[in-house]
Amino acid sequence: MAENVKKLITHSGSFHADDIFATAVLTMLLERKGEVYQVVRTRDPEIIQSGDYVYDVGGVYDEAANRFDHHQVGGAGQGKYGIDYSSFGLVWKKFGAELCESQKVADIIDKRLVVPIDAGDNGIDLVTNKYEVSQYVIQNFFSSMQPTWREASPVAGLWPRENITQDEQFMKCVETAKGLLVREIAHARDFVIAEDKVLEAYNKAKDKRFITLDEDYPAERTLINFPEPLFVLYPRKDGTWGVKGVPKSLQTFQPRKTLPEAWGGLTNEKLQNITGVPDAIFAHRALFLAVAQSKEGALKLAEVALRL
Repeated sequence: MAENVKKLITHSGSFHADDIFATAVLTMLLERKGEVYQVVRTRDPEIIQSGDYVYDVGGVYDEAANRFDHHQVGGAGQGKYGIDYSSFGLVWKKFGAELCESQKVADIIDKRLVVPIDAGDNGIDLVTNKYEVSQYVIQNFFSSMQPTWREASPVAGLWPRENITQDEQFMKCVETAKGLLVREIAHARDFVIAEDKVLEAYNKAKDKRFITLDEDYPAERTLINFPEPLFVLYPRKDGTWGVKGVPKSLQTFQPRKTLPEAWGGLTNEKLQNITGVPDAIFAHRALFLAVAQSKEGALKLAEVALRL
């Protein structure tokens, strides 16, 4: 291998979300810099020693030397949420802000994506199931990308034989993770911009029980930090205006104040008759959203809802 080729080394065999995303982060950074790299999946100690970046294997955590394993005795520490690091968390800790070009954006993605993967890789449950089914998460998708026992067995293999290897599937997952990171970074960056816009709207509002926006900003994560807001008024992509309840928390759709129960599921003339708003067109039966044709109509819906 040429000396200018960066060698990224992780373990061979079964793959998991942490080594997939760690690979995604490192390759995205190297591609941005125009670096040539090779991903090597191995457990050979001599090859591991030769790596420029070694993660989820090797038994060493040394950020300065680009060693990011967490399997050694004592682990590799915990992040600010008290969750043990996986290789993804360790790589993100060093390179997340560089990849996002913003520490604030990196922190949003850390909480939303990185820490949950750290938790899952370390056997930490973040939620309790209420039913006999579980949420389908990104780890489940990556698990489905593993070759099945038939695909991996030369004896019990499919006929005609499917040529599926773990290394090939691993790299397919890395490409998926890179695409997901691109979108998460885009959403987090735009949220940071939107946060200032939402704060400006909140500060300008005379009646802070409803906040009127000039774009469909992601407002909930900002407004739940204030006690007054009950409804958000916002322009929708189809030209209509929405009235949406501010949730009690980010873990629920339940709004601080629901729309009047009698509105639930009504549309057009029936909704117009019961609300007195001539351009009302829709109220969600779950009572967290209503829609009018105009900004003025949305404002009237919010005012009526506040009185009832």
